[in-house]
Amino acid sequence: MDRRLLYGRVRMGHSQEDAGTMMSTFAFREPESGVIEVAREADKRPEPSAPVAAVPRATRPRSMAQVVGNAPALIDLYDMVDRVAATTCTVLITGDSGTGKELVARAVHETSPRRDRPFVAVNCGAIPENLLESELFGHVRGAFTGAHATKLGRVAAAQGGTLFLDEVGELPLSLQVKLLRVLQSHEYSPVGETRTIKADVRIVAATNVDLEQAVQKGAFREDLYYRLNVIHVTVPSLGDRQGDIPDLVEHFLTQTCKKLGRERLEVSAAAHKLLLTYGWPGNVRELENSIERAVLLCPTETIEPRDLPARVCGVGGERRPGAELPTSGLDLRAAVEAFENDLIRQALTRTGWNKNQAAQLLGLNRTTLVEMLKRKRLSGRAA
Repeated sequence: MDRRLLYGRVRMGHSQEDAGTMMSTFAFREPESGVIEVAREADKRPEPSAPVAAVPRATRPRSMAQVVGNAPALIDLYDMVDRVAATTCTVLITGDSGTGKELVARAVHETSPRRDRPFVAVNCGAIPENLLESELFGHVRGAFTGAHATKLGRVAAAQGGTLFLDEVGELPLSLQVKLLRVLQSHEYSPVGETRTIKADVRIVAATNVDLEQAVQKGAFREDLYYRLNVIHVTVPSLGDRQGDIPDLVEHFLTQTCKKLGRERLEVSAAAHKLLLTYGWPGNVRELENSIERAVLLCPTETIEPRDLPARVCGVGGERRPGAELPTSGLDLRAAVEAFENDLIRQALTRTGWNKNQAAQLLGLNRTTLVEMLKRKRLSGRAA
């Protein structure tokens, strides 16, 4: 996803009296030393009923110079990124899937003095638990079965730079202790190693899990939560920023047409209305994929509702005739299999058997499509 799609709203740790409120008092929380508050004059905001004027690019935060959109949430988020980027404090990014949490993390890194050092991302929920410790901290030769050589972990790879821990809420309790050690003592030990190694990394973490609830349930360490939650920013859903959708559609349309080598397409009024009124539960990622799908499917120079995913069209989309049940009945499994095979072949034929593009049309991961082709023994031109 393009780096211009970075947005969010700021939530800071407040004093107990102001808990849960949005204020212009920023609190930098250190568990051992209490709360040190750094106050600034309250921002002047327009009345709720007044239209929000566009913010000139020249006055926007430095970290959002190339951001698409002008929602107040974006301005607040990147103002905070500018303020904390030069520090070494930990940043916790929360928000729904598809809102661009990793891109916010990259903005923190690229606005910081560490910008010329590595940015290393780890998805804590995508790596098997038995491999995650070695992936993070590395291992020495012979540490376990299959450890034929010493391997550096992601912490070592990020030395001097930023370590981004995506889906940190999925981190097993056994590894949460080791991460806490990195945050507190700035040191760690690879698997099978007795000596300690100094870690000069800035930790930025992200999750779509409510960590406070996870702490209450005993699934996440309270001390680690407070260590991570020094600066807390929340990335809003696309449904909460519908005013940015037209600019995002324009951006994705231009980007996708260029990538696929198509002439500039237009969006019909009917399709545009659907894009504006749909709730976008998958957020910016879903919008981007929907536009790419439409550009791939569109047979003319104008994108129509028929080119958009059915879920976007809803009751407003064009209805295609459904299958009719024969009076004698049918084999449902065989019918579904034949229908599925036909759609897969259509997608592959339309994309010249490019499995990446065909998977996009079908709403699948490429690996899932490849496995389906093997299982169904469907073959054709090589991608």
